[in-house]
Amino acid sequence: MITFTEAQIMAWLSPVLWPFLRVLALFTSAPVFSMRVIPVRTRIGLAFLVAVCAQAVLPEQPVISLNSREAAGAVVQQVGIGLAMGFAVRLVFAAVELAGEIIGLQMGLNFASFFDPASNAQVSAVARFFGNISMLLFVVINGHLMVLMAVVKSFDSFPVGGNFLQAIGQMRLHELGASLFSSALWIALPMIALLLFVNLTLGIISRVAPQMNIYAVGFPVTLTVGMLGITATLPMLEQPMLALLQQSIDLFAAPR
Repeated sequence: MITFTEAQIMAWLSPVLWPFLRVLALFTSAPVFSMRVIPVRTRIGLAFLVAVCAQAVLPEQPVISLNSREAAGAVVQQVGIGLAMGFAVRLVFAAVELAGEIIGLQMGLNFASFFDPASNAQVSAVARFFGNISMLLFVVINGHLMVLMAVVKSFDSFPVGGNFLQAIGQMRLHELGASLFSSALWIALPMIALLLFVNLTLGIISRVAPQMNIYAVGFPVTLTVGMLGITATLPMLEQPMLALLQQSIDLFAAPR
């Protein structure tokens, strides 16, 4: 009868097991991959397929016994790094949605909000529109492939069996917080300047012609100018989003 020891089984499973856990954790939190329309079985199968196909470029994985404490630490490390990568990519979409919130506030459309099941919060129509555009742009610029390449390269920067807290400290996720607000303001800056000019113009008109009902005229004018401004500035969304995505991926794929 053919028998196998635990060491032999783990030697066969280790090259696939640890990448599978990291990729599966990434699919749980990353945009597009974590959408509810994608079944859980599909995510598991896709994570296993990525782990198997990446064997040619992955470094040699350590063999860790499942009965040891190191195995629990390795599982926590893979899940934590995968979730952190998905969270970093999610911040890119949050920056674009924040820009949409600022633009909607200037246009006076923040009252047109509805419940977003993805974030469990009220989201304005402009922010939701920018979020959908950023998701489509993410697929068009092959952002999903960039994320998969980053998770494969992350095994060089954060090998299996390392210190989990040290890995989290090396990621420097706090730097993305500053980029989140600065990039959101840069994306919304042209629209803020345009709508500020429109509001100043309406203010001057209200002083020159006090008999004009500025409240009845101001909202349609602001809304129309805002729509035209979004149409003119939307093609420029690719560059800041691509720069943000590259910055978030460099946190995990850059050599240490």
